[in-house]
Amino acid sequence: MHVLILCGGYGTRLAGANGESPKPMVPIGGKPILWHIMKGFAHWGFKDFVLCLGYRSDLIKQYFLNLATMLNDVTIDLGQREVMVDRESERLDWRITMAETGHDSMTGHRVLLGSRHLPDDDDLFAVTYGDGVCDVDFRDVVRFHRSHGHLATVTAVHPPGRFGELAIGSGGQVREFNEKPQVSAGWISGGFFVFSKRVLDYFPSSPDVMLERGPLQQLTREGQLRAYQHEGFWFCVDTPRDYQQLSEMWASQRAPWAVWQQAHVL
Repeated sequence: MHVLILCGGYGTRLAGANGESPKPMVPIGGKPILWHIMKGFAHWGFKDFVLCLGYRSDLIKQYFLNLATMLNDVTIDLGQREVMVDRESERLDWRITMAETGHDSMTGHRVLLGSRHLPDDDDLFAVTYGDGVCDVDFRDVVRFHRSHGHLATVTAVHPPGRFGELAIGSGGQVREFNEKPQVSAGWISGGFFVFSKRVLDYFPSSPDVMLERGPLQQLTREGQLRAYQHEGFWFCVDTPRDYQQLSEMWASQRAPWAVWQQAHVL
């Protein structure tokens, strides 16, 4: 199953924390938050990624094109014009498609354009944002999605109060999807989705379509959106304070989202 990651955001509310870089490239412990998100998915066995690029897509492309040389020892032979990776301390078996989805496209349009890179023989795909980390076992989210037989699943998490609120009924049915209400309580969208491919019929081909307002609200009205309720850790980098908190967690070796490290210790 492929994972589409929305990487087109400007990150303007971070007020200089990432300079001119796109928001997913905000560094946490020396690695972009995008790397942390992908490490989490890869830990659970999801290693095929489609990065839906927009603002400063060149920086994301440069990062992954040069990732092997940044992570490992490197020998440069200037005479032969060769670059050799001497010792691979970390081998990443990820397959990454970097898709240009428009400088000013909204999230729904990015999903639609990124879906062109999904294989024909896979009936499901995942979508998430490039600014949030979570310790959810995503295999459980996929199993939940297959069990209820509807078109869409959102991972519901407990709030900070400034995020979009979900009203969840019996059997995990989402009854309301409200984008960033004034007051939030209970459950919110954690931004980790599983979709059946038929959900793409809900995405009109227009650059101003937002995933959160058009397709998800229509799916909710038709009873096609279910919530997987995750009681564990979730965090989104939206402000400089969020960035500082996440960086401090990593520096103090208290990073609940780093499930790959916890597995190594165990």
